[in-house]
Parts: sequence; C-alpha cells; structure tokens
Amino acid sequence: MPEPEVAELLRVEALRAGYGAAVVVQDVDFALAPGESLALLGRNGAGKTTLLDSLVGVTQRHAGRIVLGGRDITALAPHARAAAGIGWVPQERNIFRSLSVDENLTAVARPGPWTPQRAYAMFPRLAERRANLGSQLSGGEQQMLAVARALVLNPKLLLLDEPLEGLAPIIVKELLASIATIVREEGVSAIIVEQNPRQILPITTRAVILERGAIVHAAPSAELLADPAPLERWLAVARA
Repeated sequence: MPEPEVAELLRVEALRAGYGAAVVVQDVDFALAPGESLALLGRNGAGKTTLLDSLVGVTQRHAGRIVLGGRDITALAPHARAAAGIGWVPQERNIFRSLSVDENLTAVARPGPWTPQRAYAMFPRLAERRANLGSQLSGGEQQMLAVARALVLNPKLLLLDEPLEGLAPIIVKELLASIATIVREEGVSAIIVEQNPRQILPITTRAVILERGAIVHAAPSAELLADPAPLERWLAVARA
C-alpha cells in the first residue's frame, strides 16, 4: 500500500539532546513540510551539528520527540532512522575510500527515483571518474560523491552538514548549483547547515538561527535576505 500523504514531513518537539550528560540542543521545536528546505544558521558552537546529529540519532536525547512522515522515530537507532528516510551527509564525507565511485553508489542504492545514473547526471564530474577510487578524488569530488550516496538512498529528508566547507571557490559554485537544483527543482526536502548565510538563503525555503543550542529566530529565507537585521544581530553578518 502507498504511504498516506502527510502535511508535515518532519516535526521536532521540545528536543533536548547532547553528548553524555551535557545538553547542547535546548528545547528545540520546528516543523518542515514536504518539499521544503531549511537553512540552519548559527555561530560556531551554536549547536547546529549537534541538532543534525540528534535527528540522525547519534546523540544522547534527554527529552523531546522526532516525527518523520507521520512516524515517531524518537526511539529508533541511527540505521533504523536511515531506513525510515533520513539521508545524512556529515562533515566527514562518509564515502568508501577503497571502493570506486560506481561501487560507492551501487553499494547503498535503494529503489526510487534517484538512481546512480540520475546522480551522475546531477554530478557530471562523478560520471567522468566513476572507475576511480574514493581515495583518488579531490575534496570537492568526495563531497559530491557523499551527496550522491545520500541521494541514491532515496531519502525523505536530506541532511547536509556544511557541504561547502573547505572547498575551492569553483567547486563551491558547482556544488551549490547542484544543491539548488536538488532542493528547488527536484523538490527534495533538506536541512542544510552552512556558515555563510548569503550562500544558502537564496536556495532554501526557510531558515532558523541557533544560539547556545536554542532557536532564537525563524523566518522565510527570502525575508532574511530582504531584511538582514537578525543576521547582523545573531551572526555578526554585515549588510551587503
């Protein structure tokens, strides 16, 4: 039977989580509709990565609830959350360095619209290097492969943790264009952590700003671009 349509893809309620006894994420509440993309902003140490880690299930949850596609996944282990529809691209670019690009994709691919062939169409550089080992790729190509691996899982929700960090400007431009296509034209729901709000706000639907693990501002991305006062206040971002 097909899954029933839900008005909300993701709901996070009163989430408190961290590492061991340390609570980093403080009473976070937000929801994401199908097809929406969320920019997760904040200074270094604000709790952005910890929030993503908590959605994946690799932190200690102290309170709260996470619902994905109408299903409560709060008690699920990370592998079960992945099976439920969470695709994760951490900062560490989790690829198999000893496997070829093609093997990296076919090893994890699940049935759905995102096939390895479609991933190659999205990332032509990978198609050119499909026989290369993961260890033979540049940092930017490894990041493209990490995103492609998450896509061929055919997730309901894609989590990208600073996907542009440390990449050459030409690769940043190329990867950003691909991410924009994925979330805006292909309609893949995503939460994207990024240090530079001006790069990510134009391609996302909504944004939240974290400070000390709590949401201090939430708004449509277009609104923050039009009036950057909250960015100046919470992120010390100068007006363009």
